[in-house]
Amino acid sequence: MARDLIMRHWGFAALLGWVCGVALQLQQAYLSPMALYGAALATGLCALVCMRRLRRPWPALGVALLAGVLLGWGLTGARAVHFAADALDPNLQGVDIEVTGRIASLPQRSAQGERFDVVVEAARRSGDTVRLPPRLQLGWYAGASAEPQGSLWSLSQESPGLRAGDRWRFTVRLRSPHGNLNPHGFDRERWLWEQGIQATGYVRSGPRDPAPQRLGATWWHPLDRLRQAVAERIEARVASDPRSAGVLAALVVGDQSAIDRADWDLFRNTGVAHLMSISGLHVTLFAWLATALVGALWRRLAHVWPQAVLALPAPWAAGLGGVALAMAYALFSGWGVPAQRTVLMLAVVVALRLSVRQWPWPGVWLLAMAAVVLLDPWALLQAGFWLSFVAVGILFATDPGRRSTDAGAQRPPWLRRGVQALAGLLREQGVVTVALTPLTLLLFGQVSVVGLLANLAAIPWVTLLVTPLALLGVIVPPLWDVAAWAVQALALALQWLGAWPGATLFRPAAPWPLALAAVLGGALLVLRMPWAVRLSGALLLWPALLYAPPRPAPGEFELMALDVGQGSAVLLRTATHSLLYDTGPRYGPQPDAADAGDRVVLPLLRALGERLDAVVVSHRDSDHAGGAAAVQAAQPQARWLSSFDAQAERRCVAGQRWQWDGVDFEVLHPQPGDYAEDGSGRLSSNAMSCVLRVSNGSQSAWLAGDLDAAHEVRLAMARPELRATVMLAPHHGSLTSSSPLLLNTLQPRWVLVQSGYRNRFGHPAPAVLERYVQRGIPWRNSPECGAATWRSEAPDAVVCQREVGRRYWHRSLQAGKERAQQP
Repeated sequence: MARDLIMRHWGFAALLGWVCGVALQLQQAYLSPMALYGAALATGLCALVCMRRLRRPWPALGVALLAGVLLGWGLTGARAVHFAADALDPNLQGVDIEVTGRIASLPQRSAQGERFDVVVEAARRSGDTVRLPPRLQLGWYAGASAEPQGSLWSLSQESPGLRAGDRWRFTVRLRSPHGNLNPHGFDRERWLWEQGIQATGYVRSGPRDPAPQRLGATWWHPLDRLRQAVAERIEARVASDPRSAGVLAALVVGDQSAIDRADWDLFRNTGVAHLMSISGLHVTLFAWLATALVGALWRRLAHVWPQAVLALPAPWAAGLGGVALAMAYALFSGWGVPAQRTVLMLAVVVALRLSVRQWPWPGVWLLAMAAVVLLDPWALLQAGFWLSFVAVGILFATDPGRRSTDAGAQRPPWLRRGVQALAGLLREQGVVTVALTPLTLLLFGQVSVVGLLANLAAIPWVTLLVTPLALLGVIVPPLWDVAAWAVQALALALQWLGAWPGATLFRPAAPWPLALAAVLGGALLVLRMPWAVRLSGALLLWPALLYAPPRPAPGEFELMALDVGQGSAVLLRTATHSLLYDTGPRYGPQPDAADAGDRVVLPLLRALGERLDAVVVSHRDSDHAGGAAAVQAAQPQARWLSSFDAQAERRCVAGQRWQWDGVDFEVLHPQPGDYAEDGSGRLSSNAMSCVLRVSNGSQSAWLAGDLDAAHEVRLAMARPELRATVMLAPHHGSLTSSSPLLLNTLQPRWVLVQSGYRNRFGHPAPAVLERYVQRGIPWRNSPECGAATWRSEAPDAVVCQREVGRRYWHRSLQAGKERAQQP
C-alpha cells in the first residue's frame, strides 16, 4: 500500500518541487557560481534515485520534493549563468560599431521611428572584429534626434522601411540593458532579459555617419516577414480608421504596438484587454473552436472514407488538429511567451485526455505548469502566467462534471442547448471574474467593476465575429472592413460602460501575506463547497481590500525621488497629505509622446493609494513638466503651482507658505518681480524654477528644479541661516548649479541626483560630484539607485530601490562609474 502511494504521487511531489525551485532561484539578487548550480543538479538526480529505495511514503515524498527543488533551482541558475556570459562588453558602450545582421522581429513603428530586433552575424569597431551579444534591440529614429553621448540634436535619416528577414549593415551605438526602477513599477531590465536581449541601442544615420546598407533578403524569419506583410495590408485596407486597423493587426499578427494608447486604456478599464492581444485565453478559445471544427469534419469524413476514421478515431483527430491549429495561430501571431505557454498547456492536457489513464485535475494542472516553467523559467514573473493558470485551476475545480453521455439518451433541442451554453458561459465568466479579482488587484492595483458585463458581450463578439473576420480577411480583404465596423461598435459599447461612475476600482498594493490570503479568499468564494466555507473567503478578502500603506507619523515627512530617467519627479508625504514636485519628462519630442506622468508617477500613486493635495511644477522644461497633463487628468482635485501659469493664483511666488500635519512648506523663489504683467517669466526658464523648502523643525528638504548658480548664490546670501538635511541636486547635477556657496550654506547630509542612464549631458558633472566629495556629502544617483526614499524619522539613511529590490538581471552599477562622456 505504501509502495503504491509512493509510486503514484512521487512524480507530483517532484513537479511541485521543480516549480518551487525555479521560483526560489528567481529571487536571487546575484547569480551563484556555475559549479554550485551543477552540484544542485547532481544532488537532485541522486535524490530521485535514492527516493525509489525508501519504504516509508512520507520520507520518500519529501525526498522527491527536495529533488525537484534542487533540479529546478540548479537548471534555471545554469541557464541564467550561460545567458549572462553573453553580456555586452562595457568598453563597447557608446562607441560606433559596424554591425551586420538580420532583422529578426516585426518592426514596431511609432512617431519617433522604428524599433526592431537584430540577430548579429558580424561586428567591427575601427576595422577590428568585436564580440557582441547574439541579439540586439535597436531603434532607427528619424528627424531631430539626440545622441545619448552628444550635446547637440542632429538630423537623422528616416528608415526606408525595414522588413523582417532582411540583412543590413549599419553603424550603431549600444549600451547594456537599463530601465527605470521604482516601487510597484515596470521592470524593463527583466523584460529584456526574458526577450533574450543583452544590449540596446540605435542606428546612426546622420549626414556624417556611414549610410546604412541593405544587403538583401534572406530565407530567415519567414513567419515574421509574412506577419509584416499582412499587417501592412490591414493598414492599407482600413486606412480610414487607423485605430480599428491597429486592433485587427493585434488580433491577426500579434502586433500589440499597433493599438492606440487611448484604446489600451479603454480596454484595461473595462477588463477586456486580454481579448485585444494574442493572450492565453485567446489561443485557448481558438483551440476550442478548432477542435470542434476538426472533430465535426472528421466525423463527416466517415461517410466518404471510413478507413481514415478507423485509423485515427475522431477524438484523436479533434484533439491533435485543435492543438496543431492553435500552434499555427500562435506561430503566425509572433509566438510570444503567452502563446507558447498556452499551446504547451493545451498539448499536455490533450495528451493526458487521449491517453488510457485518467489523471485528477490537480495533476494535469501541475504537469502543465511544470512543462511551461521548463520551457521558460522566467514566465513565473509574468502576470499573465498567474492569471492564466489560476483561471484554469479555478475552472477545473468548479467544473460541475460531465453530463450523461448515454448513447440512448435523446439530445435536447437546439434552443435548449443554446440556453445551456449561454448559462455555462455566464457561470464560467462569473466564476473567473470573482476568483481573479483579488489577483488582478494584486498584480495591477486595479480591477474593472464593469468587467463581467463587458466580457459577457466582448468575448463572443471578439471571438466569434471580429477575430474570424479578421483572419478570413487574409484571404478575402473586404472582410477587414466588416471587422473594422465590428471593432467600432464594440468600442462604442465599451466607452459607454467605461463612463459609468466607479467603472474602475483602484486599491493600494497590499503586502504579499494579505494579497495571498485575498487570492485564497477569492478561490473559496467560487469553489463547490458548503456556503459557510465559501463565505469565509470574504473574511480573507477584507484585509487586502481595506489595506492602507503606512504613512509618516504626525510631524514627520517622507521624500521619494522617483527614477524617471533624465527628468525630475519627487513625491512628498506627510501623515495625511501628499505633494508632487515636478511630473517627470516626456519621452520624445512629439506632443503625444509617452511621458513619465502616465508610465511612472500615476502607477506609483495608485499603488500607494495617494490622492495628491498639491502639485508644484518647477518650470516649463519638458523633463520637469512633461507628465503634467496625465497627472492633472488623473488628479484633478490637486492644487497646482508653477512658474509659467497665466493665472496668478496658480503661480509659485516667494513667501507662499502652508503647514500640513506639523510640517512646514515654503516657496523661496521666484520673486513677485520675476513675473511680467501677463504672467510670463522675466528670467530664463531654468532661473524661474520654483524652489521649495520642507521642514519639520529638525529635518528639512530643499528642492530647486533647474535653478542656476547665480540665483543659488542670491538665495544663500538672502537666507544664510537655512540648512537642508537632504537636497535634490539642482539641474540634475549640472556644472551650472550646486554652487559652492549654496553647499556651504545648506550643508546637506544627503544629495539626491535625478538623471538619465548615460545621458547626453553628462549629468551629474564630475566637478559637481567632486564638490560633494570634498565636503563629505554622500550622494545617490537614480541610474545606480533607482527610486530613492528618505524619511525624516531616519535622516541618516536613503533607501535605494535597486538595493531592496535587487535581482540578478539588474545591472550592477557603482556610483560614479559608467557615466556618459562627451565624444
